[in-house]
Amino acid sequence: MEFLNHFKIIESLIVFVIAFFIRLFITKSLRKIQTKFGFQNSRILVTNKIITILIYITIVVVISFIWGVDEEQLLIYISSFLTILGIAFFAQWSILSNITAGIILYVNYPVKIGDTITILDKENPVTGEIRDIGAFFITLKTPEKELVTLPNAIILQKNIKYSPQPTRL
Repeated sequence: MEFLNHFKIIESLIVFVIAFFIRLFITKSLRKIQTKFGFQNSRILVTNKIITILIYITIVVVISFIWGVDEEQLLIYISSFLTILGIAFFAQWSILSNITAGIILYVNYPVKIGDTITILDKENPVTGEIRDIGAFFITLKTPEKELVTLPNAIILQKNIKYSPQPTRL
């Protein structure tokens, strides 16, 4: 029994070390990709955070299996957690739509930081330079130097006119 616990500790440490080196390799690779393709630093940081979260989740699952957590119990826990999370997001539908819109803006990026956009809304048109694209909101700096925060879903739901920032060579 004592030997088995030492073996589990060693396996757990090996998983941590492997995960550390995978994360280090991915971080360096993302920096090379940023340099090669000229991606914005904020885009690389968000990608790195997402990959780090996925690595941590993988560590928890693998170590759970090493220490003998039953697969069915783990699946029940995960499905219960996702159900509660789904109910919470359903209760806050606007939050979910803004997160989804933020992901679409991140992946598809029809606009990016530095672009000047006009949201063509009959009641309240807004023009400004994109200063930040977050998980929930996009921040614009108006010609009057005011900062305006808009939900990400607005960028996808409304027609926008934009002037891309000049590309640097």
